[in-house]
Amino acid sequence: MAGRSNDWGFPRWRSYGSSRETTTVRTCDRHNCEEKGDCPAPKSPNSPDRWYFCQKHAAEYNRGWDYFEGLDKEAAEARAKSEQSENAGYAEAQHYGWGGSGDGTRSSDELRALKVLELETDADFETVKKAWRNKAKVVHPDVKPGDAEAAKQFQTFQVAYEVLKQAEERREWKG
Repeated sequence: MAGRSNDWGFPRWRSYGSSRETTTVRTCDRHNCEEKGDCPAPKSPNSPDRWYFCQKHAAEYNRGWDYFEGLDKEAAEARAKSEQSENAGYAEAQHYGWGGSGDGTRSSDELRALKVLELETDADFETVKKAWRNKAKVVHPDVKPGDAEAAKQFQTFQVAYEVLKQAEERREWKG
């Protein structure tokens, strides 16, 4: 008798992935690298062909990658604007996210607003409110009447606060 197989009945008596068949492992496409190549990278812009690098060589490859290379300033802005409009549907679906602030779920508008208020990216809404009040008190039109620069700063702080307030309301709504 040859011996009993461990694949009979339920539960399965051996762990998943412990089969005896060989598995193919793609190696890094970098010359003389024997690491596992599991990071795809485009061979050229708008091409379906991919290199497969290890993490070290993928980082090296992407370090010099410039998505807007060869474009003048206007063309680069037009491409960025078209991609933002194409991806606007993802921004509408932000309320389906799982995370809270400080874990990569802040939008670029929120990050700019936090920068205007000189706050860290993981600041909570109470901190935002305090910073906004402190900055607005200094440049408020009632405090500095007739000062156009102060009025412009006040508007900037007001817009930043509104962006962060709406983001907080969205988070509370979904939570």
